[in-house]
Amino acid sequence: MIWEKTAEDKFKQLIERIPVFLRKVAEEKVSKKAEHLAAKENRAQVSEKDLVDAFFAETPFGFHGPMKSDMNAVGIDYTKYGYD
Repeated sequence: MIWEKTAEDKFKQLIERIPVFLRKVAEEKVSKKAEHLAAKENRAQVSEKDLVDAFFAETPFGFHGPMKSDMNAVGIDYTKYGYD
């Protein structure tokens, strides 16, 4: 599946912020979930919204705080997608 360029760039930046020992698992789970969300809506491209939804779905709740900080650092406003 194709990713919007900005979504792909931000995904790579977020993955780089994840501890090395978790990075590969996070990359696989989040990318698969984001692609699934786009496909479920019959879209050929993964958007930033899919990326945000996938990170929130696949990241354990206890790590949402650091994840939100990382999203802010790479320029993602997750609040516009309904997250606090």
